[in-house]
Amino acid sequence: MSRMGSGTGEPESSDSMRTFGAVLQALRQHFGYSRDEFAGLVGFSVHTIVSIELGRRMPDKDFVLAADRVLGNMGVLKQATIHLRRLPGLASWFRIWAELERGAITLYTYECRMIPGLLQTEAYARTLFTEQLPPLDDGQIEAQWEARADRQQLLRDQPNTAFGFILEEHLLRRQTGGPEVTRELIDHILELSELRHVEVQIMATKQESHAGLRVVP
Repeated sequence: MSRMGSGTGEPESSDSMRTFGAVLQALRQHFGYSRDEFAGLVGFSVHTIVSIELGRRMPDKDFVLAADRVLGNMGVLKQATIHLRRLPGLASWFRIWAELERGAITLYTYECRMIPGLLQTEAYARTLFTEQLPPLDDGQIEAQWEARADRQQLLRDQPNTAFGFILEEHLLRRQTGGPEVTRELIDHILELSELRHVEVQIMATKQESHAGLRVVP
């Protein structure tokens, strides 16, 4: 899943990101560029410009260099990036879902894209974080894993909540991260499925009929 408010999976915005965005917007307007014009000049989409100006997206190095060149080569944006920081942990939109999880009586998940976060091993999760776009640095990856590991305690701390997971078979056959990561992941899921309040089902790739096809008109 991705950030609900901004369209990516980055952690929540920070004061420094919002300040950078405000400076960028002020410079763009000072030079008389609309967002459409500016996007064409720097080679990034209008959506990216909006997200950065609103402090919802961390600008990468290529964007900063291109924007600084278009906006007079004053070095203002380059200097401003020194103080840029994200808030660590869960993405801002996901904090809402995490709060709902804590109060849930039953929680059922169907997943066809990746192993749900509550069931992931550290190695599997780090593989996903490493492949994320825009790329995360080492500190952000650590923050993401710490937040995920903390969230996974729900399975141990809430024995009165019924957790149900339906996973497509190809999620395991894909071997994300390699054979060893997958082997550890399968062992981990089997161990969690031994918990009385946790049920894990695997949907076979070849399945001519299943309950998900029962669409109510």
